Amino acid sequence: MRALDAAPWPAVQNPAAAVVVPLGSTEQHGHHLPFDTDTAVAGELARRLVAARPELVLAPPLAYGASGEHEGFPGTLSMGCEALELVLLELGRSASRWAGRLLVVNGHGGNLAPLDAAVRRLRSEAHDAAYWSPQVPGGDAHAGRTETSLMLALRPAAVLTGRAVAGSTVPLPDLLPQIRASSIKAVSPSGVLGDPADASAGEGGALLDALLVDLDHAVGRWLAGGTGGRLNMTPKQE
Repeated sequence: MRALDAAPWPAVQNPAAAVVVPLGSTEQHGHHLPFDTDTAVAGELARRLVAARPELVLAPPLAYGASGEHEGFPGTLSMGCEALELVLLELGRSASRWAGRLLVVNGHGGNLAPLDAAVRRLRSEAHDAAYWSPQVPGGDAHAGRTETSLMLALRPAAVLTGRAVAGSTVPLPDLLPQIRASSIKAVSPSGVLGDPADASAGEGGALLDALLVDLDHAVGRWLAGGTGGRLNMTPKQE
């Protein structure tokens, strides 16, 4: 595996087939999960992908995103949509000097609009770019059972299970208008959208395995000549 945070430049093939950038956020995840939850999940999936595909190069994660809906909670750091779009655009242009393609593995739903805009712009400039976001059928939206299970599998010491509390379990589409008009805090004082009570490391490990299969298949189709852009269609929203 070629990881830029652990290799000197002569170890990087030029041109490389593709550079993989994990994209996350620094935002609240309830009383029990760390601020880097989205970054940790995206980073692990990207790491496993590159480990299975040595023609890819793994970039360090981008740990800040568009998290304005979480700014009612102290500790959240958001660069906003406009800045994130520009950062991704410039990263893609820079990567194109030595890599044939750019793949962003995204862990935060709030990044989707600027990510989509940046990738479309890159493709209009003849840079082959794509992005992928995790989708978990039946999963909850934010810091509930799904993400808690994922973090129990990834970094169990970082999960404060004794402090976990449930948040709103109203379907996310019904909450989005109020969230967009105000913030997540307006619909969930805990910052959680879902219920982490039944989360488990076993479930998280199985989810990571399933997500990696989806990611690897999507990337395989793209590398074989498929169209870039969004590589899956219904990603996690928060």
